[in-house]
This record gives sequence, structure tokens and C-alpha cells, in this order.
Amino acid sequence: MILVLEKRSRRSQAMVWLSPVLALGITVVIGGFIFASLGLDPFKALYIYFIDPMTSLWSIEELIVKAAPLVMIGVGLAICYTANVWNIGAEGQLTMGALFGSAIPIYFTDWQSPLVLVLMLVLGAIGGALFAAIPALLKNRFGANEILTSLMLVYVAQLILDWVIRGPWKDPKGFNFPQSVSFEGWQLLPLLGEGRVHLGAVLALIAAVLLWVMMGRSLRGFEIRVIGNSPRAGAFAGFAQKKVVLFCFMLSGALAGLAGICEVAGPSGQLQPVISPGYGFTAIIVAFLGRLNPIGVIFAGILLAISYLGGEAAQVELGISDKMAQVFQGMLLFLILACETLIHYRIKLAPGRGAVKEA
Repeated sequence: MILVLEKRSRRSQAMVWLSPVLALGITVVIGGFIFASLGLDPFKALYIYFIDPMTSLWSIEELIVKAAPLVMIGVGLAICYTANVWNIGAEGQLTMGALFGSAIPIYFTDWQSPLVLVLMLVLGAIGGALFAAIPALLKNRFGANEILTSLMLVYVAQLILDWVIRGPWKDPKGFNFPQSVSFEGWQLLPLLGEGRVHLGAVLALIAAVLLWVMMGRSLRGFEIRVIGNSPRAGAFAGFAQKKVVLFCFMLSGALAGLAGICEVAGPSGQLQPVISPGYGFTAIIVAFLGRLNPIGVIFAGILLAISYLGGEAAQVELGISDKMAQVFQGMLLFLILACETLIHYRIKLAPGRGAVKEA
């Protein structure tokens, strides 16, 4: 006897929305066993990991700062995945957006004007969109697999960043550290209050709401949903699949690039060899955890931001590795995909090859 997947005649709408909660619950249970195997009190460890990041005003502000790029990138990826366009290279698009946007304060160091910040944000979005257009064009023209091309371009972007920050864009007064000049004044995002929450958080919310309206109320959103569900039906309706691929890639790339320049002009304050702790990859989990719904992505982004803060707190208070946050994120993605599979398929026993031959 062997285990096989049999397609369900219809999927449960309740489980469509409950599956992320189920995946999160299983992740917490497995995480408790992992902490126990390390000789730690699982309840205390889970409290530090998931609850402690929300117990003070400072931690809530940090939570918003980390959630902003995840939401901004996640809503763009949600649109891509709804259309069955698999952009895996948001981390590279984030990097290129940071590079494009940082060119102004690096080359025009003394220029102080509200226009500077606007141009930085616009260039950041353009940089991410142009970089995302590469795998889209390769897919449309040559049929190249967008998963591979977008992922490989991440390393290209990171190498370009490493080269410019150690070469032509290195601060001559920075004591040979690989970093650009520090941004000042209008080259930085305005803060919302006296903490570290900046304008990028507002931009992330605006992006999520606008894309939610687009997907639910516009012809473009309908086109994306139809192409994602049935490319053949979309062709009969007159929708151009290649245009949808290019649009989705450039939209998600623009949002990733905008997140990149917001990171540089926000928490970092200058261009450095490492811009994000992997926001572009974590946003893939955010998109699926949010059920590819822009509003759902907001809550998913907050949850994954908790895993970043919880991982940092666990390192300090429990002395565990910084890889533990990645373990939780990886388990969560695996279980989300497993639950998604079981929504569409059921597991059943079937006769093995030997049994079929004997019959």
C-alpha cells in the first residue's frame, strides 16, 4: 500500500481561512518541543519569542518598523502569486531600489529639499521595477523559468551593492568602513512621533489598501485573478498573459524597491553592505500567510515581524542561535504549504505496484 493524493471535488471555504491559524498553531507546538530539546523551559521560551515583543511601547514601535517592509513587499508578491507569477527575487529588487534611491544623497550630499526625499522614493521604486522586469522579459521572450532567474538576480544585486559600497560610493571620511556617507535632513524619512516609526509604515498601509481596492474593484484585478485561475479562460476573454506577467513583476519590484530605499532612508540612515535581514524572502511567507489578500498581508507582516523581534530577544535572554528565527519562519512556510495542499487534496491509501502486478 502507498499513500497518494486525491483531488477533492470541492475545497472547504472555512479551511481556506483557518489553515494559516492551524499552521501557526502547529509551528508553536513544534517550537515548544525544539526549545525543550535544548533544555529550555518551552513556555518561557515561547513567551519571550511571541509575547514579549508586544509588551512595551518601545517593542511595539520596533515591531512596526520591521513589519513595514514585510507588508510593502508582501502585498506586491501577493498580487504576483495570485496571477501564478512566481517572483522569488524581491530581496534583489529591494537592494536595487536602495541603490537607485541612494544615488541622490550620495552624489548631491548637500542638497536639502522635500524634493530630495520624493525623488529618492521614486527612484527606489523605479530601480526595483526595472530589475524585476528582467525575469519578466526573459519569461515572456524565451520562456525562462522566472523562479530561477529572479532568484539568481538576487545575488547579482548583492554583488553590485558590495562593489559600490566598497568602491566608488564608500565614504572617504568613514575610516575605511564599507558604508556610504550618512544621510541627513530631507534625505531621511520623517519620523511619526518621537520613536523610530517612520513614514515607510504609512506607505506600506497605503500600498496594501490600494492593491486591495485594485484586486476587488478594478478590471486589472479581475484580469489578474482570471489569468491566475485559468490562463486559457483569460485568453478567450482577450486578456494578454504576457502583459500580466510584466505588470505583476514590475509592480512587486517597485514595492520591493520602495521598501529598500525606506530601509536605507529610515532605520539605517546610510547605504551599507547589508540592507535587510532577508525581508525579501520572508515576505514570501507573509504573502501566503495573508492568503494572498493585501489586507491579510498586513496582519501576516506583523506576525512575521514578531518572529524577528522574538528571535533577537531569545538570543539575548536564552542564549540561542540567531538561526532560530529562520527555523520558525521555515517551519511556518512548510506548514502553510502543507495545509494548502490538503485543502485541495486528500491523502488516501492505494495498492502498491507489487499488489497491482499480483492482481
